[in-house]
Amino acid sequence: MNTLKRVALGSQGLEVPAEGLGCMGMTGGVGGMSVYGAADEAESLRTLHRALELGVNLLDTADLYGPLHNERLLGRAMAGRRADVILATKFGFEVDDQEQFTGRLNGQPAYARKCIERSLRNLGTDYVDLYYLHRADPQVPIEDSVGEMSRMVEEGKVRYLGLSEVGPDLLRRAHQVHPITALQTEYSLFDRGVEETGSLQAARALGIGFVAYSPLGRGFLSGDIKSPDDFEADDSRRFFPRYQGENFYKNLALVEKLQQLAAARGVTAAQLALAWVLAQDVVAIPGTKRRKYLEQNVAAAALAFTAAELAEIDAIMPVGGAAVGEAYPAGF
Repeated sequence: MNTLKRVALGSQGLEVPAEGLGCMGMTGGVGGMSVYGAADEAESLRTLHRALELGVNLLDTADLYGPLHNERLLGRAMAGRRADVILATKFGFEVDDQEQFTGRLNGQPAYARKCIERSLRNLGTDYVDLYYLHRADPQVPIEDSVGEMSRMVEEGKVRYLGLSEVGPDLLRRAHQVHPITALQTEYSLFDRGVEETGSLQAARALGIGFVAYSPLGRGFLSGDIKSPDDFEADDSRRFFPRYQGENFYKNLALVEKLQQLAAARGVTAAQLALAWVLAQDVVAIPGTKRRKYLEQNVAAAALAFTAAELAEIDAIMPVGGAAVGEAYPAGF
C-alpha cells in the first residue's frame, strides 16, 4: 500500500513523492568503473516496477549513466506506463556519438539540443518531466545553457527545469532566465556541504525545491561496509578519498555511532540516515537496484524524530564536521 507523502517540488506546480529512486547503479558504470558493484538488469527492472507499486514514481537518471544504457533501461521499464512516472534526466557531461564519456563538460546550447533529442529516443517518450543541467560548464554562461532548456519547455519536450551541484550565485542567475524547479545536490549526514555553501538556503528563498542525491553517503551510512576490501575491485568508491586509508576507519566510527541510535529505534542505520534527510524538508532519491533495499528505504519515510533525537544525531555528524576526506578524487 502506498503511504508515501506527496510534496510540492519547487513553486511551479510539480508534485512528487517525498522519496524518489536514484537509478544510476542499475546499469554498471562510466569509463570502465562500476557504480556500487555489478548490475543485474532483470532485478533492476523488477525494482523499478516495485517502486511504482509503492508510489516511488520519481525516477532519476542521466545520459551519463551507462552512458545512455540507464535511460534505455528506464524506457523499457516505463513501456505502457509513462503516465505513471515522473521522469527526471540530465545532460552536461559530454557523451560522444560512440556513446563514450569524453571527460569534458558541455553546456553549449547546440549540445543541450542534441542531448534532449537523444534522451527522448532512449527513454521512448516525447517529454521529460524534469530536465537537469548535470553540471554547469564553466566555459558557457549559465544563461546560455538554461536559455536553450527554456525553449525545450516552450516546445513541450520538457515540463520543468533543474540544476545539479551549483552554488547560490549560479542558481540565482539561472532562475532569472527561467524558473528553476529543483536543485539536486549531494546531501546526507555524511555531506552537509549545501548548508555551508548556502545553496540549500538559496533554493528555499527562491522557491526552488531541493533534491538530495546520495542521502546514504554512497551506501556507506548503511553500516554494511566494514573494510575497504568490501568494495568490489572495480567499484568507483575505492577511488574516493573519503573511503580510503585512515579516512575510511574514522568515517566508519561515525557510522557505528549512528548504528547504536538506530538499534535503539529498532531500525537500520540506513533508515535512520535517510529519515534524517527527509526530516530536513527535502526530497531524497536514494539509489538502489534491489527490491529489498527499496522497501527498506520506503519504510524509512515513516520515521519521525523528536527535537532531542535530532540534536543527538546532529552532535554525531554536525555541519562542517561530518565525514573525513574529500567527496571526489582530485580533478574529478
